[in-house]
Amino acid sequence: MKKRLIVIIAVLVIATAIGILAAIKQTKPKENLQTIKVNEVTRSVFYAPQYVAINNGYFKENGMDIELTTGQGADAVMTAVLANQCDIRVCRTRSIYLRL
Repeated sequence: MKKRLIVIIAVLVIATAIGILAAIKQTKPKENLQTIKVNEVTRSVFYAPQYVAINNGYFKENGMDIELTTGQGADAVMTAVLANQCDIRVCRTRSIYLRL
């Protein structure tokens, strides 16, 4: 009976330790995030998956910090890419331009 009780207590202690370590790992912020400047033509429902991913922290989980700006027109957004003011241009013309 004592042996069974010791085994149960040991299992509970190990399970609790694993749970605490998992919680600490999830709350630990990512260091060394790479900042990526994204410039979109306009706020649109077409970019909804991007907004959800940014707000839910999916990019930060993968080491990216997204700075999202709105360029108010395709010509202004393209100018921002050429002037090195942003890294990625997003528009509905089925084209995405990346500054390399």
